[in-house]
Amino acid sequence: MSKLKTGNRAAAWVLVILTPLIAELAFGSTPLHLGYLVLLWTPVYGAGILLVREAVHRAGRGWPSIVLLGIAYELIEDGIGLQALSSPHLYGAAGWAPRLFGLKTAYWELNVVYHVIFSAVIPILIVDLLFPAHLNVPYLKKTETVITAIVGLLGIGLLRTVSASNDPGYLAPIGVLVGCVVAIAIIAVIALKVVPPRTTAVRTTAAVPPIWVLWVIGAVGTLIILGLIFPFGGAKQPSFARGAWALVPMAIDALIVAGAYVLVRRWGLSTAWTDQHSLGLAGGALVGHTLCGVVIAHTAFDRYGLVVIAILTVALVYLLSRRITKRATTESVAVPVS
Repeated sequence: MSKLKTGNRAAAWVLVILTPLIAELAFGSTPLHLGYLVLLWTPVYGAGILLVREAVHRAGRGWPSIVLLGIAYELIEDGIGLQALSSPHLYGAAGWAPRLFGLKTAYWELNVVYHVIFSAVIPILIVDLLFPAHLNVPYLKKTETVITAIVGLLGIGLLRTVSASNDPGYLAPIGVLVGCVVAIAIIAVIALKVVPPRTTAVRTTAAVPPIWVLWVIGAVGTLIILGLIFPFGGAKQPSFARGAWALVPMAIDALIVAGAYVLVRRWGLSTAWTDQHSLGLAGGALVGHTLCGVVIAHTAFDRYGLVVIAILTVALVYLLSRRITKRATTESVAVPVS
């Protein structure tokens, strides 16, 4: 068996830094006037998602496994770290929808979709596009991977010590914590052992949307997916629902997300799909999630700051697009979505 090719610390550091910037700062989860807190989130976000990528590529798996481990990551952060999934007070989300086994169902659905897309898939995709030579191989050596795992665990502990991010004095029931650990373990086994290894997929000749359409789909789709669940405009529950009716927008949201996943995988198998298409879809989603942050921002400083971030996002994605175009003149390296 040939030795596994590894080694790109620069790419690893870019992923570590980029992930909390996208997931927290560019959405406004961490308000811009408290932007320094991103430094505290970097161990759990940066090391956590880097570990996701390392595990997937060491196991020879691909995007489906990254999606699954993104779900596991959400359980680690919100179920064990913040313990927000079961807290009756944190973020005022306990009344969004009927609870199941003491867990906030609507809050979980919103966050699992968010973390899969904006904490895992998009940061990993962007770094893959920046460093195509290491597209399907780990960035770290084994010892560095172990260190990354330790830093991630310390990051979870850090979440429990920062009062601004948790419910002071609250400790999740042991059943919830054990349930999260078991669920994480099962998801990890499925992602790394059950999901088939990454292979060269059979390409199709299916048509794919123009890149500008993918920008629109990414932005509008994100606004819909997040907007259906997150209460805005004075609403107390998703989409201004009342009581158990909150389950309706939740179900619609789940169907939209599932349909989008199937559609993107279908497009990604087409010979017409390129890195530019992947970047266009991701760029639109990034702009869309920042615009969501603009809507829910609490201060003018944060609101206008997010507008600036949206503009910078477009500019930076454009520069990356030009870099991909220039690279395509000398080589053909596409980031697959299958």
